[in-house]
Amino acid sequence: MKIVLAGAYGNLGADILKALLKEGHEVVAADMMERDLGLTGNYTFKKIDVTNPDTLQGLCDGADAVITTVGLTKTSATVTNYQIDYQGNLNLLNEAKAAGVKHFSYVSVIKADKAPKVPMLHAKYLFEEELKKSGLTWVIHRPTGYFYDIVKVFKPMIEKGEVTLLGKKPVHANVIATEDFAEFIVKHVMDENKTYDVGGKETYSYEEIANLCFAAAGKESVIKRAPAFLFDVLAFVNKLKKNGKEAILRFSKWTLTEEMVGDTVYGDRSFAEYIKQSFTKEA
Repeated sequence: MKIVLAGAYGNLGADILKALLKEGHEVVAADMMERDLGLTGNYTFKKIDVTNPDTLQGLCDGADAVITTVGLTKTSATVTNYQIDYQGNLNLLNEAKAAGVKHFSYVSVIKADKAPKVPMLHAKYLFEEELKKSGLTWVIHRPTGYFYDIVKVFKPMIEKGEVTLLGKKPVHANVIATEDFAEFIVKHVMDENKTYDVGGKETYSYEEIANLCFAAAGKESVIKRAPAFLFDVLAFVNKLKKNGKEAILRFSKWTLTEEMVGDTVYGDRSFAEYIKQSFTKEA
């Protein structure tokens, strides 16, 4: 099949690209910039900016399916989640429809429909709704989180010798390796009108994750808890500053205080083993 992959050179996108090529698909790898992944196979790079529909013209011609991982995941003072996650993907969807594409897969976030005050989630939910009424057959993937993201959050705290968690109650997640998730996405690319809450095989509380990180770093566990409302205060202050940090702070609070456990469990990779390897590499 010919498949358009938008966001092909992000962390997840790169693994989806590898999985697609492994299965022998023809791929249009679309992103703002290309990077050398050392890949071989039937693929071409297409430079796009999802906020500019002109750059999308012809992108989906002759394609059987579109997969998009497009989303704003970092601080930005110039663009918002509504411009990227919602309108950007809507521009892509409209181009796919115009080209006669039949299948469209979208990578969202678990519980995207439960957080209207969290821009990184609400924008994705709004696009999910547009996709469902588009007339295309669709697949919505809602991952719980990724191995590398969680370790990225915990590492600086581990290095300082103290982890701060939010709230008093234990919160759990079964995050998934991007390699496993990419395989799942490719496997289900032709499913019809399905939503998957996808997670990995191991479920841990954030306190357990912190302890695994401390153990991997060879340090004594020091875990403290802070009131969750502090993130609301920080988010409000940064909203006034208009520096783009508000969305990240609201998303961080959400993920650290909500159960993030997907009922579709996939993959053989171990998060506990990934943590060990992550700290061993830096030792």
